Amino acid sequence: MIGQLSRHWWVLLVRGVFAVLFGVLALFWPGITVWALTLLFGAYALVDGVVALAGAFTGVEGESRGWLAVAGVCGILLGLMTFVWPRVTALVLLLLIASWALITGVLEIVGAIRLRKVVDDAWLLGAAGAVSVLFGLVLFIWPVSGAIAVAWLIGLFAIVMGAVLIGAAFRLRKLGEQMDARRVGRQVG
Repeated sequence: MIGQLSRHWWVLLVRGVFAVLFGVLALFWPGITVWALTLLFGAYALVDGVVALAGAFTGVEGESRGWLAVAGVCGILLGLMTFVWPRVTALVLLLLIASWALITGVLEIVGAIRLRKVVDDAWLLGAAGAVSVLFGLVLFIWPVSGAIAVAWLIGLFAIVMGAVLIGAAFRLRKLGEQMDARRVGRQVG
């Protein structure tokens, strides 16, 4: 599993960059309508889901990548749902986003638990999952009705989540380089 993740570290990087870009748009475009916010979120969830699913299917045979496939399918489905029903109310949008954040967060925590004995910094993925779960719970417990507040909450979440994913991606790249160096050392010796 770690071999696949380190070879495809860029998947987390792309997800993180898109999350940060989406977050910045949501923060600096606070007067956005619910409809436009829905489309922005749908585009983000769709891209995130496609990238996660691609990472799941380009992995090495025999390595566990089912959690990445489930996260990808959830992102794609949620992205498509937002395009099918673009005039969703702020509350329904919040509940959709909260559900997505909870599911994604739990799956990222599961991935971190599976990697904890193999990757020194697996806690980064676990932290991303914890942030997602916390964000989802906050949205369920205290739903915010104003579109500006929704945009800010989503923007802040996306930026934090993106930053954590970017950090995890670079850590995985470094781990992959270390693994390659060890392999080369064994082949030479």
